[in-house]
Amino acid sequence: MADVAVVTDSTAYLPGALVDSLGITVVSLYYDVGGGALRESEFDGDFGRFYAALDASKSVATTSPATVEDFVVVFERLLQQHSAVVSVLISSGVSETCSNARQAAARLESEGRGGERVVVIDSAGTAGHLGLQALAAARAAAGGADLQGVIERVRQARKEVKGWGLVDTLEYLRRSDRVGTVTAWIGSALDLKPILMIESEIKAVERVRTHGRGVERLIELMRQHRAVGADRWFVQHADAHEEAKRLAERLAELFGTEPEFVSELGPVVATHLGPGTLFVGGLPGAAMR
Repeated sequence: MADVAVVTDSTAYLPGALVDSLGITVVSLYYDVGGGALRESEFDGDFGRFYAALDASKSVATTSPATVEDFVVVFERLLQQHSAVVSVLISSGVSETCSNARQAAARLESEGRGGERVVVIDSAGTAGHLGLQALAAARAAAGGADLQGVIERVRQARKEVKGWGLVDTLEYLRRSDRVGTVTAWIGSALDLKPILMIESEIKAVERVRTHGRGVERLIELMRQHRAVGADRWFVQHADAHEEAKRLAERLAELFGTEPEFVSELGPVVATHLGPGTLFVGGLPGAAMR
């Protein structure tokens, strides 16, 4: 068992087998499409039904962070088994999850239950952007790194990771309150396909006129990232299995390696980005040893 425990949240969308193999603990965020808040970790994978409910709910669809109590329970359990906990979480620019985790650690510290041994790190991202950082932390911990060593590995990964998303429509962002710098596009360009980055907040990178051109642009961005040293990569998608598979095949040819993971985005992120979203990214392997 690693001396330092690693925690992330459900919006990393790491495959279960990978999470289990590295002993990562996942704390769930929540989504609500009109029937009450549900844990993302308990989603049954039926995106047809999910998007039908989401479209029907329109403005009432919401997402919410993991709670202070959620983190208190997880941190207290892990502190009984490990010398320290490193929690790498979704950007504070789009969620209160980091804030709640810090409040949980502060509560445990004030009550003499070890909260001072919890370090909460804002990933400045979500989805695979977050997932790669969580993997970096977990692999460092599994390799015997102490608390400071794990923290430094996450900081390195956070500095070097890049990720881009192709969104099929701005309609879902228009409904949400997570628009970031995309605001200027909403209302005038719903027919265009935006390419986004999530770096602290959702940022608009560029627009393309067709989905096919958007895919080609994602590949080109990854080619550029590969040229400056990135050699670990991922593909994620929202209800677009076949297209994600084809994209992963092309990137495998480009990188000459298999992906760290290919996975499906869950309801929390999918609520804001919509079906057909593709997300890619990577970083240098030195941060993933």
